[in-house]
Amino acid sequence: MKKVKILKIQDKEVTFLMDEKNDFICLTDMLKAKEGDFFITDWLRNRNTLEFLGVWEQLNNTNFNYGEFAIIKSHSGLNNFKISVKEWVKRTNSIGIFAQSGRYGGTYAHKDIAFEFGTWISPTFKLYLIREYQRLKEFESSQLNLEWNVKRILTKINYRIHTDAIKNIIIPKLELSNLMEWVIYAEEADILNVVLFGCTAKDWRMANPELAKKGLNIRDFASINELAVMSNLESFNAYLIEQGIERYERFLKLKEMAIKQLKILDNKNFINELNQKK
Repeated sequence: MKKVKILKIQDKEVTFLMDEKNDFICLTDMLKAKEGDFFITDWLRNRNTLEFLGVWEQLNNTNFNYGEFAIIKSHSGLNNFKISVKEWVKRTNSIGIFAQSGRYGGTYAHKDIAFEFGTWISPTFKLYLIREYQRLKEFESSQLNLEWNVKRILTKINYRIHTDAIKNIIIPKLELSNLMEWVIYAEEADILNVVLFGCTAKDWRMANPELAKKGLNIRDFASINELAVMSNLESFNAYLIEQGIERYERFLKLKEMAIKQLKILDNKNFINELNQKK
């Protein structure tokens, strides 16, 4: 599901549709900055525009219909040539530009194409658009990194609670030598890894040897939601250990908890809601 952002650029509101992979900018909104009559179809019928769109689709769209594209381009430049966005998409299987109705309706294009469209609108407006877009992405990145680091720190704090429970309760019962204690710590950590990630730390290292060589581990690639749940699992497992619950029973309780909490967090993006209130 795409999130919607509306930025003010030179007193004009421009809508952005954004997801984890692609960002699309409303060309219809951008037209408000153009003086005089100008339509998206005027831009789309230009041969240079079609060539640019063709190259973009070639780089990003494996299902692009080159046959139809060649026919359309051969007609560009003729006085009677005209093509709408919907016709372009239908004939070429284009993914870089589309039109939608309803709320936030209009013609949208991938940011690469929208910036090119900005040249036709106004070079000045294009530069302001790029600057605001970059500012938005930098802000989102800083917020994401901050949240991730906070969760990572919280996980490390609770990891200490977890290891203290192992040290004070499990290890004394087993009467292990100091050289063998690390095995118990690793086994207990892997219970949480399997519960949350479906594999042990060793499994992850074997599947990602290059990353492991750099000193990275499975938790370095966890999502913010996963880190939040991991923090809770560590505290809960420490409590279960203190209650004398055996390992297999603890595993089942932890698994149930992880599934429930991830479902809640994945269905509701609290971080986006927090950002929108700022």
